[in-house]
Amino acid sequence: MPFKYDEAGNIVLQEVSGKKLPVFIGADGKEAPFDGDSTVATISRLNGEAKSHRERAEAAETTLKTFEGITDPAAAIKALTTVKNLDDKKLVDAGEVEKVKAEAIKSVEEKYAPVVKKAEDLEAQLNSHLVGGAFSRSKFIAEKFAAEGPAGVEIAQALFHNRFKVEDGKVVAYDAAGGKIYSRTRHGELADAEEAIEIMVDSYPHKAHILKGSGASGGGAQGGGGGTGGKKTITRAQFTQLSPADQAAAARDANTVITD
Repeated sequence: MPFKYDEAGNIVLQEVSGKKLPVFIGADGKEAPFDGDSTVATISRLNGEAKSHRERAEAAETTLKTFEGITDPAAAIKALTTVKNLDDKKLVDAGEVEKVKAEAIKSVEEKYAPVVKKAEDLEAQLNSHLVGGAFSRSKFIAEKFAAEGPAGVEIAQALFHNRFKVEDGKVVAYDAAGGKIYSRTRHGELADAEEAIEIMVDSYPHKAHILKGSGASGGGAQGGGGGTGGKKTITRAQFTQLSPADQAAAARDANTVITD
């Protein structure tokens, strides 16, 4: 395992949350503290999940053996329905019974469709709020982005908002290839929103134009007299009216200054 060593040949340690952890060098050259206890616990948990999946698969296979010999499931279901109707002393054609059931179900669905639609809209709004809050609360954006305040948040959202989803009430980040983003320090665990934003920016090919100290324009990048040095200026209100693609282009343009 490629741990980092000092000149004396000792493994370099880094203190994290009161624990001294060896520094691990990843394949991409990134350095991160390696928590062995956390890694072992994660492996144990994953092994337990794998065992549970295997046991469920075996149980399903056992259940399916009960239906061996049934070559036409639709016909079997229809036959069972007909018998049930006869058992219930409903001496009518099974097809008519199913028609009545279908009409009753349709009536209920139409009645509650507006309620379902409203619930779906509220869920979408909540998810958007959760993802948006991850950007607005980001310490990395506030401290590292060249455009300060709301402008920096809007730039980050325009570039990376569509890479976040809400799953089981939690914000989950995905990389450009569609895979979930995992933590660099909590091995085997998903990255939280703050770490995911930093990882996305780090892999963004034009990051030099949106971060401080990289030649980017924005808050703090103007001259001492507050001028723009002949660069193109755009107000934050104008920036918010741009399409996401145009916002991203403005953020990458070193000759564009976003002002309040």
